[in-house]
Amino acid sequence: MGIKVNQHTSKPTKAKASTDKVESILKKDISFGKAFNSKQKEKFYLEISILINSGVSLIDALNIFKTNTKDKRVKQVLQLVYDRIIAGESFASALEGQKEFSSYECYSIKIGEETGSLSKVSELLAHYYERKNQTKKNITSALTYPIIILSTAGLVVLFMLRYVVPMFEDIFKRQNVELPGITKFIIDISFFLRSYAASILISLMAIIVLLIFLNKKLWFIKARQRLILKLPIINKFIKLIYISQLFQALSMLSTAKLPMFYALELITDMIPFYPLKAILEQIKTDIKKGDSLSESMKKFDGFFEKSTIAMLVVAEETNKTEFIFSKLNEQFEQKVIRQSKTLTTVLEPVIIVLVGFIVGVILVSMYLPMFKLSTVIG
Repeated sequence: MGIKVNQHTSKPTKAKASTDKVESILKKDISFGKAFNSKQKEKFYLEISILINSGVSLIDALNIFKTNTKDKRVKQVLQLVYDRIIAGESFASALEGQKEFSSYECYSIKIGEETGSLSKVSELLAHYYERKNQTKKNITSALTYPIIILSTAGLVVLFMLRYVVPMFEDIFKRQNVELPGITKFIIDISFFLRSYAASILISLMAIIVLLIFLNKKLWFIKARQRLILKLPIINKFIKLIYISQLFQALSMLSTAKLPMFYALELITDMIPFYPLKAILEQIKTDIKKGDSLSESMKKFDGFFEKSTIAMLVVAEETNKTEFIFSKLNEQFEQKVIRQSKTLTTVLEPVIIVLVGFIVGVILVSMYLPMFKLSTVIG
């Protein structure tokens, strides 16, 4: 069931005031604090929806959730929201004053209050965060096993270079065996690791700290994300994730009957992937000029699939955008799930082969001189 927003056309001054208020909401920066993560928001909106549907008032629903939650930071945030509502503010206005809530959430709640569909909007927000959490889970699932394999293999290689190679090196020195180039190279690496272990460890820690610091800088985030788009296999997976988020948000906002331009404003602020942000900025410019969403997306066929654009064309022609956005959302979610499994399937053998090659090179380089040694002894 769609959420319908009442149209007010009787007084232009009220319409203008409403537009100005929407623009002020859209200009607000999104800042997700630590008090509310995606899992907590999913639980929060779901319980608010259930309680309101059960006949509990909003203020009592907030009080129940605040009382039952164990996280002190969540309690503090909700206490502020609760106090502002008691003072006479709307739910949307109370949330708007907290940095933990995005303009996307505030505007959605505002629509819910104005149309008497707060429970439905809360349910949609809970569903949004449920999907977001599922996407995060898929990414973690796709990368966890390859990272474990890579880390374990790295430790094995370090152990060989630190302890096994020096043992062979002592044997070669005592027997005065002429070493092949590859053996000398591996021994040199082993010597370097043993001699500068402390310096290497400190450097690695410094690099980690530097990356953490740089990851807060906008230019570095943009550069990192551009680099990701150039990586084979992974780039398609990352694109799918954020396109899925785009259509998920469009599906919800179209259900709330929000105009396309304002919907894209909210989504542009919400999505943290700057290559897609830049595309959405251009799409907004095109829509201002009078182009449709599908016409604008055609310019970015390297990012959006032709089948997706074709579905949007049909949606615009039949005025079924809400339905098509919902279907595209489901379609891309399934693609993300399949791609995460494919990514795991592809990365696992690649990493195993790579590690096997490195270990094999070390072993061969150590045993080559042993063959010469056995010939000399024989």
